[in-house]
Amino acid sequence: MNYFEELGIDKRVVANLSQIGLTEPTPIQTRAIPAALDGRDVMGLAQTGTGKTAAFGLPIVTKLLEIGRRPNPKTCRALILAPTRELATQITENLQKFTAGTPVRSFRVVGGASPNAQAQRLSSGIDILVATPGRLIDLLDRKAVKLNEVRYLVLDEADQMLDIGFIHALRKIAKLLPTERQTMLFSATMPKLMDEIAASYLTNPIRVQVSPPGKAAEKIEQGVHFVNQGDKAKLLDDYLVQHPSELALVFGRTKHGSDKLMKLLESWGHNVGAIHGNKSQGQRERTLQAFRDGKIKVLVATDVAARGIDIPDVRHVYNYDLPNVPDNYVHRIGRTARAGKAGRAVAFCAPAEFNDLKAIEKVMKAAIPVIGGTAPSGAEANAAAKDAKAKQGQRQGRGAAHGQKQRPEGQPKRPARRPSRRPKRTKAA
Repeated sequence: MNYFEELGIDKRVVANLSQIGLTEPTPIQTRAIPAALDGRDVMGLAQTGTGKTAAFGLPIVTKLLEIGRRPNPKTCRALILAPTRELATQITENLQKFTAGTPVRSFRVVGGASPNAQAQRLSSGIDILVATPGRLIDLLDRKAVKLNEVRYLVLDEADQMLDIGFIHALRKIAKLLPTERQTMLFSATMPKLMDEIAASYLTNPIRVQVSPPGKAAEKIEQGVHFVNQGDKAKLLDDYLVQHPSELALVFGRTKHGSDKLMKLLESWGHNVGAIHGNKSQGQRERTLQAFRDGKIKVLVATDVAARGIDIPDVRHVYNYDLPNVPDNYVHRIGRTARAGKAGRAVAFCAPAEFNDLKAIEKVMKAAIPVIGGTAPSGAEANAAAKDAKAKQGQRQGRGAAHGQKQRPEGQPKRPARRPSRRPKRTKAA
């Protein structure tokens, strides 16, 4: 028996769910799907890995199947916004599984792919458009797509869209959407700016919360290992050699640092790959597929991959560098213990990161068990953090001297300023 049919999901979709092994809804799905089918705006709060894609995707597909005619050229009926290419890809793949054998078509538009090819695909209209905000703005500026016929809107992982600087893009997109629409917003945390987003997009929403914001999945075994920054690589090697056949995801803070760590681990004999914002879309997809297939056992990634990696076989997550945004810790470790499996998350904490650790524990409302090393004193931690900040300033100063502007990983580029067309004023003779 498939319980999704009892929730009101179309029988054709339910048959597809049965084929991929989805027969019993998760708590977020049980609460969000009936409200969505009733046409209510939904604000869903749930930790990563709880099945949010099906919570908004299944009711949208069910409603689209009732329309019975093709969308108009350059339009979409449902728009799903996601912060990263990986998450947009994951959503699209799931939707295509849900809609197999039905007339509903979904399409993904992200950076790193040809905008001309994407514009061509959109020219005939699409049922469900999954997009990152930056690329959607590009296509809107090209007049390749119109949003005036959007009936259903989803903001997935809205908190991360705010973290990486998409607030201005979201404001611009909001002005182009029809007021008569159904909107669903899903997030794992509730930063302050979320109130503005909710007010701009949602109308009298029903709030669905299945776990406190900032809480990690129960099946994740967590631990923190205190270590000097220069000893982290060797410590990571020690952990990896203990489980050579299991998939491990390693999070670094910077693109350059992640590449450097990948090359070092490779020189030590590990089968390793890396993904971050400097990699092309093709490179990222090939590396993720190799990791998913087990051809790569260790994947080094920046926070651009903290959400959107849905690989049930990831057994270990190593926070090589602690995130400077505390909420990102929960999203990172949520890459393990998926699909009911158990997982392990180890955080490497250098003295300069001790305050970051305390901020993470404050968000989680729980202390992470110490499994190695000795915590620094408050004075040691403050001195180390001050020294690290000074060194970072020196590196940024050197970059600026060479014309290199520093931009946080995942933050959209600011468009180049157009040259003025005004004629230069000349002094009268």
